Amino acid sequence: MISIYGGPNAGTVYDRWRPAGGASQWWAQEGMIQVAFDNRASGHFGKVGLNYIHRQLGKYEIEDYMDCGRWLRKQSWVDSNKVAITGGSFGGYMTCMALTYGADVFNFGIANSSVTDWHLYDSHYTERFMDTPGENPEGYKITSVMTYADKYKGLLRIVHGTSDDNVHMQNSIQLINKLEEGRKHFEFMLYPGERHGIGGNSQNKAIHSRNEAYSFYYQNLLGKPMPAAFWGGPTGSTQRGF
Repeated sequence: MISIYGGPNAGTVYDRWRPAGGASQWWAQEGMIQVAFDNRASGHFGKVGLNYIHRQLGKYEIEDYMDCGRWLRKQSWVDSNKVAITGGSFGGYMTCMALTYGADVFNFGIANSSVTDWHLYDSHYTERFMDTPGENPEGYKITSVMTYADKYKGLLRIVHGTSDDNVHMQNSIQLINKLEEGRKHFEFMLYPGERHGIGGNSQNKAIHSRNEAYSFYYQNLLGKPMPAAFWGGPTGSTQRGF
């Protein structure tokens, strides 16, 4: 399980010890390998790394992740048929790209609150890296998930809140429409009233979203049922788990 964000100057790999939480310990005991890695624009290489993504935000990032994924698949301790990736916002965008552009490397993904086309995102952010669509039409095309939707395979789970005012739900809707038109199998979970972080308006929905992700991991990566206690204890109360 590869957990990523991937946005510009936003690395997740550090040269220091970061204590693992209860969830990470649980998945390790269950047999899941948990991985984090960064792309060349994540900040470790300064402006030299960021220069790569100018006018093509997403292209080199996913290619770097694919290189890491290919390395993982060659390791004797990795099941190459069960390489999953997950993230939210820019990490959701990277996950959608992984199951389309990078579908020969990644088998499973959970994409939360995802950008799928830079035409649909905040121009204040997007045009800082991409310039305008009129100035850079090719860049917008080669970085859009829509461009590679016909390459989709594996299993992608798309998650979005209806009131997301950061990454508008139209991003997920247009990808869903494209996959349906291509008669592709995928999963989708909608959270009415939720914004960019699922659970901001409802703790129950936060627990539901988390447990749905855990169920996905158990079924597709670990090949066994999720413990019933995750959904609710013997008294019917919701089990918060980790």
